[in-house]
Amino acid sequence: MGSDEDTAALIAFAYAAIDDAISELETWQTRGYRLLSVLDAGYPDNLRSVENRPPLLFIAGELRASDRRSVSVVGTRSPSESGRQTAVSVAERLSAAGYSVFSGLASGIDACVHTAVLQRGGRTVAVIGTGLDHVYPRENAYLQEQIALESAVVSQFWPDAQPTRQSFPARNALMSGLTLGSVIIEASPTSGTRVQARHALSQGRKLILMVRVLAYDWAQELVGKPGVSVARTPDDVLAALDS
Repeated sequence: MGSDEDTAALIAFAYAAIDDAISELETWQTRGYRLLSVLDAGYPDNLRSVENRPPLLFIAGELRASDRRSVSVVGTRSPSESGRQTAVSVAERLSAAGYSVFSGLASGIDACVHTAVLQRGGRTVAVIGTGLDHVYPRENAYLQEQIALESAVVSQFWPDAQPTRQSFPARNALMSGLTLGSVIIEASPTSGTRVQARHALSQGRKLILMVRVLAYDWAQELVGKPGVSVARTPDDVLAALDS
């Protein structure tokens, strides 16, 4: 094949790739998804300060400039009843104080947080560990739909991406970067929530541990570190955020 034929083949390949990309973007738009790059003006301000920020975000619903004043509230998938009550109280208090409340749409604490904020008419954003085409766990399908309608669901993964072992820790890093701080409601030594605590500290975010978390050595080891506070009540959480 001569150089002219090589050039023609490359041009044809490039046009085909562009057509495929345009078709994919149009498909996402019909599903109500928005694609944001780090170069776009709408890319979240909090996330811009994170060194390893994702270059692309996929959004169902709408992220707002006001979401800069936001807090992540997260915890175990298998909470105690007391943990559930604490999650609801903290989420409601933060929402009443005008914060956008982020969580990870997991079962347990996350679902309690999202539901509590929706029920009081506040703003809650879900950061998920799959692409927007999927729901994990399936039991939260209706919750994901409602959050997308009323606020936003955010993913750093291609819309058709399935959940993987690596995608949920990456989700926690993203959630921490999107918010001003993380509140840990309840988390055992094996809970993935520990990942978010670690990222909050490395990203220079505030980390607030509800007192029940101090039952575990991993949490006790964080007490006294810069940016770490311990809270007994929702008002303690607000005070830690304002300090």
